[in-house]
Amino acid sequence: MQIRRSAAFLTLGCKVNQYETDAMEELLAGAGYDIVDFKDQADVYIINTCSVTNIADRKSRQMIHRARKNNPEAVVVAAGCYVQASGEAIKEQGAADILIGNNKKKDLPAILDDYFAARQQITEVIDISADKTYEDLNIHKVSGHTRAYVKIQDGCNQFCSYCIIPYARGRIRSKEPEAVIREITDLAKAGYKEVVLTGIHLSSYGKDLGTGEGPDIDLLSIIKRVNAIQGIERIRLGSLEPRIITEDFVRGLLDCDKLCPHFHLSLQSGADETLKRMNRHYSTLDYEKALAILRKAYDKPALTTDVIAGFVGETEEEFEETYAFLMKIRLYEMHIFKYSVRKGTRAETMSGHLPDQVKTMRSGRLISLAQQLKREYEETFVGTIQKVLLEEKVVIDGLPYMQGYTDRYLKVAVQFDENYQMLKQNSIIAVEVEGFLDKNLLFGKVSIEF
Repeated sequence: MQIRRSAAFLTLGCKVNQYETDAMEELLAGAGYDIVDFKDQADVYIINTCSVTNIADRKSRQMIHRARKNNPEAVVVAAGCYVQASGEAIKEQGAADILIGNNKKKDLPAILDDYFAARQQITEVIDISADKTYEDLNIHKVSGHTRAYVKIQDGCNQFCSYCIIPYARGRIRSKEPEAVIREITDLAKAGYKEVVLTGIHLSSYGKDLGTGEGPDIDLLSIIKRVNAIQGIERIRLGSLEPRIITEDFVRGLLDCDKLCPHFHLSLQSGADETLKRMNRHYSTLDYEKALAILRKAYDKPALTTDVIAGFVGETEEEFEETYAFLMKIRLYEMHIFKYSVRKGTRAETMSGHLPDQVKTMRSGRLISLAQQLKREYEETFVGTIQKVLLEEKVVIDGLPYMQGYTDRYLKVAVQFDENYQMLKQNSIIAVEVEGFLDKNLLFGKVSIEF
């Protein structure tokens, strides 16, 4: 008689990691495991780790130890980027019973079977830089949201000077188009109306697949095919390189009526000299041109980015250039990060590392600017009618609301009333936006146009 075991998962880091966790959950559920919450006692704990910064490494270590504390008798599995980048160190520490690197997560059930048979530490970490195969993971459901993040690409060839990810994820690899379409078709049949196409370097999708004698395989071609899937009503894209935004590319996007006018274009700095030291392959002028193309094509597109404050060698003049550039381009959201040294990257050995107090001051100024620009953008939608995909019921100041997101990813709440039968999770309704409930939440009423 087979022993029934429980498993708990914790995801650190990016949406690609979340997708892979969802896929591993499905694999273990299919193998007969009961999936429980991470804070509960489980027989197996799986931590899908992150290694994007040294801080992420530390968080990964902490969560591995927390799993052991939750149940000292449990099997602790560390998986993902931190394992890929620092597997030997983790093995020596003995904190995890099983170490699984990238491109081996699909083997989790078999690896657990091997462990339970021998009860000896297992390490499954390959030379990811030499592996050209795309790991065959799939999902049929996701936890907690009405949208599904679907990984279609892995790896990166860019080698930005601050980034460890090419070493942890390997070279670019793409999911075969037919497999992408099958997966998203299944999600649509399961009721998901919105999909987010994600990857480590999404803009490079298809470059490793070749064209052969058939049609080109690239990001635009797969977006068009997803657009044709019945039941899918919204498509979002993960982070894009600015250089992919050309007149031709955006003209093709305009043919996809389900694509949300919401684009995350990675920036990192608004100073050209800083971008060169980062080994970013574009200039601020290139970035501005990309924004202009999108703003010409779409009405008030939601444009978002990431910015690193206090990178190695960033002078006061370069920081002020960045601040002025961000004021000029006026994006919807900016995710601001203080530069954090990552061991094993070229930036680690560069001269000109800044004191933490300087990085804190600069990031603080950028965060304040980001909050100002976000509010200004959202205010332009007050008094308009927006379609909102409802996600969950919440209580604010003692009153019940349903909240969700517009196609531009503005969060909007609608006061819940039993008379509003259309206020159901995973439904898209028209909302007349009336104002703000708080600094991060718009609210409105169901529009008569519904």
